[in-house]
Amino acid sequence: MPFWDRTIDLIILTHPEQDHMTGLIEVLKRYKVENILWTGILRETSEFKEWERLIEEEKANIFIAKAGQKIKLSRRNINYYLDILHPFESLEGQEFKDSNNTSIIAKLVFSQNSFLFTGDAYKSIEKKLIDIEIDLDSDVLKIGHHGSKTSTAEEFIEKVLPEIAVISAGKDNSYHHPHPETLETLEKYGIKVFRTDINGDVKIISNGKNYAVSNI
Repeated sequence: MPFWDRTIDLIILTHPEQDHMTGLIEVLKRYKVENILWTGILRETSEFKEWERLIEEEKANIFIAKAGQKIKLSRRNINYYLDILHPFESLEGQEFKDSNNTSIIAKLVFSQNSFLFTGDAYKSIEKKLIDIEIDLDSDVLKIGHHGSKTSTAEEFIEKVLPEIAVISAGKDNSYHHPHPETLETLEKYGIKVFRTDINGDVKIISNGKNYAVSNI
């Protein structure tokens, strides 16, 4: 962001695991955040307690995510929206030792282009989304759980059928993400894969009709 822009309209914490929350803690310290969307679940970690303290100090509008919500956005007379697909009901106040399966799953629809963001949700949630017949078809899919084999069920890929998959994983990470099983599934369906451990930051530019990966 340019140095003169210190305001963020909305941040989304998909789930309060350290690798998803720590960066947003730094954002809250450096920027004025107007709206926060998260699940409201409880954790017993030092990072979580810091998160709670900062969002209380921020005085932002807080929204608890659940399926059926639609976030309407607009810029330069162009309208687009973010559909919240999961969690299926409010989880506010519930405590979880592992929050991956509570992840916010959201679909961004920008005219003719669509992008699906899956957090770290496991295959069990992917299959539930199929069972309730949500429209999952998307041009771009952010692969769940950093490419771990716990996510990216083959039947889920069949429903989404993206042209591009993006995997967020650290270079030489100790978990050896992404898993070969995930990569094999994506290859089977002819999906082009971009990986942050290989490609670095992945930027996708869309005008609502066409999109392109701009920095690879």
